[in-house]
Amino acid sequence: MSHKAANIHWHDSVVTKHDRQQLRGHKSCIIWFTGLSGSGKSTLANAVDRSLHQSSVQSYVLDGDNIRHGLNRDLGFKPEDRQENIRRIGEVSKLFVDGGSIVLTAFVSPYREDRQLAREMVEQGEFIEIYVKCPVEECENRDPKGLYKKARNGEIPEFTGISAPYEEPVSPELTISSDLASVEDSVETIITYLKEQQII
Repeated sequence: MSHKAANIHWHDSVVTKHDRQQLRGHKSCIIWFTGLSGSGKSTLANAVDRSLHQSSVQSYVLDGDNIRHGLNRDLGFKPEDRQENIRRIGEVSKLFVDGGSIVLTAFVSPYREDRQLAREMVEQGEFIEIYVKCPVEECENRDPKGLYKKARNGEIPEFTGISAPYEEPVSPELTISSDLASVEDSVETIITYLKEQQII
């Protein structure tokens, strides 16, 4: 154990997660959107966030690109960097849950092991994995950021779906086929699930 780690101690909050949830009037959780670039993760996460906000539910979106502008700007896209990227997001998301909020994360998060690690950071029922499923051909046709074109031209190494793998979720809480379902219908599916689970 390092000298630094040996002298760090966890301090429990006087105001508990349950106290904060009671104040908010709803439970807190992580809604983890995973899928290929261009599948519609960020669009869907923000649409759900808007719906929750309109219902006076405390929520916040953590977007992959935005996080890499600040907290994770020191990380690249090698497997070990992707792993650390998701570990940090999991830790930040856990803080939101402890704070009584619903946090929506929109990250490619290509590896099952990393997503499982994030799941294990919170209590059972507090991690909702949503697989935003979309054929790579459709994602490439959309290519909203021009990333697939750059990847095909060799400008972006280790690009998920082209030159790096994406491991599909085995048993996500929800699967949204974004090439078939509208954003509005997808939001309704997610909100219905949250109500069924008595989160909101």
